[in-house]
Amino acid sequence: MPQELIDRHQPTLDSALAALATRDYWSPYPESPRAYGEPFALDAFHGHDLLVDQPGTDGRVGPDLENGGEQSPYGPELRVGYPHAGDPEALVAAARAAQPAWAQAGPLVRAVVCCEILAQINARSAEFGTAVMHTTGQAYGMAFQAGGPHAQDRGLEAVAVAYLEQTRLPERAEWTKPQGKRDPLRMVKEFTAVPRGVALLVGCNTFPTWNGYPGLFASLATGNPVLVKPHPRAVLPLALTVAIAREVLAEAGFSPDLVLLAAEKPGEGLAKTLALNPAVRVIDYTGSTAFGDWLEENAVQAQVYTEKAGVNTVLVDSTDDYAGMLANLAFSLSLYSGQMCTTPQNLLVPRGGIATDQGHKEYQQVVADLTGAIEGLLGDDARAAGLLGAIVNPGVLQRIERAEKGEFGASALVSRSVPVDGFPDAVVRTPALVTLDGETDALPGECFGPISFVVAVDSSAQAVELLRDTVRERGAMTASAYTTSPEVESAVIGACLDAGVSLSLNLTGQVYVNQTAAFSDLHGTGANPAANSAYCDAAFVASRFRAIEVRRHA
Repeated sequence: MPQELIDRHQPTLDSALAALATRDYWSPYPESPRAYGEPFALDAFHGHDLLVDQPGTDGRVGPDLENGGEQSPYGPELRVGYPHAGDPEALVAAARAAQPAWAQAGPLVRAVVCCEILAQINARSAEFGTAVMHTTGQAYGMAFQAGGPHAQDRGLEAVAVAYLEQTRLPERAEWTKPQGKRDPLRMVKEFTAVPRGVALLVGCNTFPTWNGYPGLFASLATGNPVLVKPHPRAVLPLALTVAIAREVLAEAGFSPDLVLLAAEKPGEGLAKTLALNPAVRVIDYTGSTAFGDWLEENAVQAQVYTEKAGVNTVLVDSTDDYAGMLANLAFSLSLYSGQMCTTPQNLLVPRGGIATDQGHKEYQQVVADLTGAIEGLLGDDARAAGLLGAIVNPGVLQRIERAEKGEFGASALVSRSVPVDGFPDAVVRTPALVTLDGETDALPGECFGPISFVVAVDSSAQAVELLRDTVRERGAMTASAYTTSPEVESAVIGACLDAGVSLSLNLTGQVYVNQTAAFSDLHGTGANPAANSAYCDAAFVASRFRAIEVRRHA
């Protein structure tokens, strides 16, 4: 079986490695839903009981809400059951027992088995699209792409980077040192990539697969068994992933317990219990700053990779495409109701206005025109619902209500409700824009959701420094700038390099600051407080294993 998988997936792995080298566009997974047949109906999930064969199970999570079942942000209950991890130690023990054969398989076999897992996930992308839609609130088009092919791209990228790093040293080397008139010293040296131990993936609510697959496949490809602890409101996408992975591993001759689901009932705090287990040596986490900080401070036995909160800034100095800039910003602020770690929050605009191809625009005119661009984009309810998606949790709705009451500042654009055909219980809201003065108003921390701030600043130079300070103090996943000035461009690039955030310049077309492309763009930097790692650079995988040497005389 492994040789069959090598023959099947070696070309894909080679293409992935080539794409990483060139950073050009490449993907083996079509991103159009039409390539995968008819959409998967939500009620087709009802009554399913997944992963009934897992060890350490003492009952079920779900399908009822009272027992930890999930409810779609669009209203319906999912009514799917999962194994309850009643004995976390049994899960860890099963994972550890599965590891030796997987570690001995070597980087290439592990890589192609991971490729097969991803291929089988890809074949069921329509199913994943529906699962992601009804656990995250993303509209179907976004749920399908971000939760399906684009997440699979990120998973494959992690596999390729893991393979590259594990094979950087040769498996065997001969060493000869001349000794003058004496015989030379000769040694044979062997280098083996050895996994760290059990890995723990703590999934998030908003992007369970897109944010989950990099860590899952980076750990698995480097030889570590993985415990997958999904967010209680987004179990289904990762449970489907675990089920497919277990089937592929068993078919390839390995223990399915290399990947295990750790589902919990309300209030159990399973992530903390697993994170402190001495056998857990790698942790991947996406979510709140509070729990990310707790993991970094307390799970000291593990290599911890976190993506937490940040405040993303846009500097608006000048533009040669005013209409394109407004359209790009309107889309970026509206996509998935701003429930993305990459959504812009603070837009810095000189109070004296900006130069554009349509003439000088005063600050208030920029605010009014951006408001008009958002209203024009979302004027049709059906189009708005397909772009905004549903509000994912009550905390986001509470922040919108605070903005409506003026608690953040004066509202330039008030959020409104949008009906969704077929889902009368869905809560869908348009973005809110709040105006602030950079001299007199305190800028808020992260306001996750559809709330952004247009901040009046004295000058572009002040905006550059405010961007730098915001990233340093509060972290950021993205930064963006619009300018026609070489001097301002140079200054903002310097600020971003200094503060440690990736920068997008003058986006006016169909590329948005919210989105990154696997095999080309890095997601995060690991250089500011928002995240200590990046998808997917060498540092993201290299500490998941260690190179161990054995040497002997030739």
